[in-house]
Amino acid sequence: MLARLAASKWNFNTAAHLLNRAGFGGTPEENEKLFSLGFEPAVSSLIDYEKIEESTPGPEWARPDPERFARFKEARDATPEKKREMRRAEQKEQREHLQELRYGWLQRMAFGPRPLQEKLVLFWHGHFATSAQKVKNASLMWRQNEVFRRNASGNWLQLLTEVSKDPAMLVWLDQAQSRKEHPNENFAREVMELFALGEGHYTERDITEGARAFTGWTFDRLNQEFTYRPNWHDDGNKLFLGQSGRFTGDDALKIIVAQPQCARFITRKLWAFFASENPPDPLVDSLAAILRANRYELKPVLRALFSSEEFYSAQVMRQQVKSPVQWLVGSVKSLERTLPAPQFCANSLRTLGQDLLLPPNVKGWDGGLSWITTNNLINRYNYAAFLVLGEIAAIKGEKSGRPRRSPSKSLVEVSRLFPEELRQNKSALLAALEHRFLQTELKPEHKSTLRSYFESQGEIDETDLLQGIRLIMCTPEYQLI
Repeated sequence: MLARLAASKWNFNTAAHLLNRAGFGGTPEENEKLFSLGFEPAVSSLIDYEKIEESTPGPEWARPDPERFARFKEARDATPEKKREMRRAEQKEQREHLQELRYGWLQRMAFGPRPLQEKLVLFWHGHFATSAQKVKNASLMWRQNEVFRRNASGNWLQLLTEVSKDPAMLVWLDQAQSRKEHPNENFAREVMELFALGEGHYTERDITEGARAFTGWTFDRLNQEFTYRPNWHDDGNKLFLGQSGRFTGDDALKIIVAQPQCARFITRKLWAFFASENPPDPLVDSLAAILRANRYELKPVLRALFSSEEFYSAQVMRQQVKSPVQWLVGSVKSLERTLPAPQFCANSLRTLGQDLLLPPNVKGWDGGLSWITTNNLINRYNYAAFLVLGEIAAIKGEKSGRPRRSPSKSLVEVSRLFPEELRQNKSALLAALEHRFLQTELKPEHKSTLRSYFESQGEIDETDLLQGIRLIMCTPEYQLI
């Protein structure tokens, strides 16, 4: 398993596939540039992203705000009317900050120099699914986002430890209140079930003993940082996952990660996210062996994954349903336009089923075919029209007396993407559309429909071409990468 891709199979399409999966896609020029690097340098250019300078300062509101805690104390003693006023002001401020966080993250996905890092941040957000609805603090959500970014392809134990101590996670899973008198079993259960081992690889006794190990882990609400309170910790002997000792939370995480199942669990999820669902056990075992052999460093696993022949197989390429985030960011990149306004991005992702920073539950998003429902497809088609056409106005046309729809504010520069001379040859134009938006051919029936549309327009103008782009974005093929 995981044999290296043969040099003869490295081409424009496999390069585009790599950029689609290890990032959010690219323009034909970006795909061509990646291809021209050669196979191994291309993979390294994405994986070794720390060599690329990237500096995005955090917002002012992301810093610890002692006054926020003081405001809570003030509200506690205020009149009912004043409480409502302060609560509305706080909620409005938090909504604005979350909007800024989401939009800034989408900008990094679409235009940042480290696509794999941002793709991994998205993966970890779904894996360690934490919702702002309960955390109620945009600053803590920003800090968790940075934990994912800082450790995206680093050491698995270190990432698991940092996330487990992350204030947003401590609030999300109620660990901040866990004391030796009342250990929080929910936190211990989710760490094993959802983050590191999966169902069936621990016992109820392990949950109880693990919860005792994690007691004392909380956070300083004034300074908004993790803190350990020894007087809250159960220092007694514990029997956890077959080992006995006076374990702390750090000890428990080390024991969890040392389980052979842990390496299989996380590498299976990585393959499912980047390649395909339900990978065969021998492939997972091979990835897990790489993780263990490299002391739980994630980068060697990613390198093996993106270099493997299996990753470029017919069972993987063009077989993954685009997530709403992948669809939106990838569309912006393919169209070479700016990201739409923050409110549009937030509303469209929410409608399509992937509301960033607000996952549906502790398991995150199901992904795969769950992204595709009748309503979601219709919404994708409508949003595609907006991305391509912008605000449109109906005007009288000169061709056959038909009413025409002309873009008034399209942000897609079709004359640059598809030069006028290309429009003279409709077969060449159709191939160029496939090359840019699909990196494969349309199915015959869909190609015939698009060809018929262009044929019916006579001489192709920019409006016709914009409508053609919209049509190709409404095909089943466009919903896949």
